[in-house]
Amino acid sequence: MRFYLTALKPTDSVTDGFLPAARALGCEVTILTDRPERHPHAVACDVRDPRALIDTIEHLGRPDAIFSNSDHLQTETAMAASYFGLPGKDWRACAAAKNKFLMRRRLREAGVEDVFSLRLGPGDAVPGDVPYPVVLKPREGVASEDVMLVERDLAMAVAQVRRRRPGEALVVEEYLEGPLRTLETLGDEDGLKVLGGFETTLGPLPYFVEERLDWAPTHDEHVLAALRALGVGFGACHTEYVLTPAGPRIIEVNYRVIGDHCDFLMAEVLGVPLFEWILRAHLGERVPAVPDKSRNFGCAVSLVADRSGTIKDAPGHESVTSGGVRLWHRPLRATGDAVTLTHTNRDYLGVIRAVGPDRERVRAAVEEYRAARPWVIE
Repeated sequence: MRFYLTALKPTDSVTDGFLPAARALGCEVTILTDRPERHPHAVACDVRDPRALIDTIEHLGRPDAIFSNSDHLQTETAMAASYFGLPGKDWRACAAAKNKFLMRRRLREAGVEDVFSLRLGPGDAVPGDVPYPVVLKPREGVASEDVMLVERDLAMAVAQVRRRRPGEALVVEEYLEGPLRTLETLGDEDGLKVLGGFETTLGPLPYFVEERLDWAPTHDEHVLAALRALGVGFGACHTEYVLTPAGPRIIEVNYRVIGDHCDFLMAEVLGVPLFEWILRAHLGERVPAVPDKSRNFGCAVSLVADRSGTIKDAPGHESVTSGGVRLWHRPLRATGDAVTLTHTNRDYLGVIRAVGPDRERVRAAVEEYRAARPWVIE
C-alpha cells in the first residue's frame, strides 16, 4: 500500500507514532514536506498548496492513503485525499476547525452555542466596547502562542501581538471561565467514536500554558453536537472545552490527535495501537470498539521552565516502573541550552507521562520522580 504523509517540522507523534504504525501495517511510506532536509528520505513539496500536493502525488504514484497530523496541513491534505477519491476528512470541516473565527461563526449559525467573538484583520481598528475580560489569540495559532487574557486596554495587547505577528489576523473572544476539559474522538466512514478525555491544568493567567493533563473519560453531548455542526467526524480529533456555569462551551477544535505526548499516553491507558487505528481509518478500514476506559489512570505532566537562563542539569530519556506505575520521561531540551521564557508551550523542558491502576499512585510516582530528577536552570 502506498501511503503519503504530509508534514512540516518533525514531531514525536509522527516519528515515533505514525511512521512505525504505517510500516507495521505494511505501507510504503512517502513523506511530503517543505523541509526535506529535516526528514529522512522525504520528497520536497509545497505542502501548503493543494495543487502542488496533488501534482506531486500524481507524479510519484497513485496513493492508497494520504494523511497528515499537522495542525497547519489538514485542509490541504483533505483536499488531496478527496481529489484521489480516498477516505479522508471534509476539507470544509478542517478549514472551520482551524480558523477560530470560522469555528465560532459555524457554531452560532447551527444554534449550538453563541460565544462573543470578533475578527481583527491586520489593518482593522480595535473596538473600544468589548465585554471584558476577553481572550486575544491568533486566528490560526497553535501552542498557546500569543494567547492572553485581557482585562483592560485591548488596544495595547493587540499592538503587542501585531508587532510579533505582522500581517496576521487575530480573534478576540469572550473569556470562558471554568474547568478545562478535552474530548478525544476517532471516526471512520461509519461515524465517530469517543476515545476518552482529559482534565487540563493551566499555569497562571493571563497566559494559557497547559501544565498537566489527567485522564478523565467523558462523553459530552454538547461537544459532540458542536463537532457535528462543524462537520467533524472522520479521523482523529482533539477538542478543548470549558465547563462554564451556563454549560459546556468550546475553546477550540484541533482536527488531529492530541499532542504533547498525550497521544502516547492515551494509547497506553486504553491498551490499543492508537496510531494504527487512526491510519486504518484513512486506509478505508473500520475503527475497532473502544475498550473500557476506566481500568487505568494516566497523566501527562509538562515540565515548564519558571525562569530564563541556562540549563545546568537535566534528566535524560528514560522509563521506570515502580509500584505498578509505568513512567516515561522525554526531555525536550538539553543541558547547556539557553532558555528564554515565552509564556507558551515553547517553555516546556520535558514531559512525564505515567500510567497506573489509580490516580493517587500515579501522582505519587510523578512527584517522586520530579523530586529525584529535577531540571536545574541558572
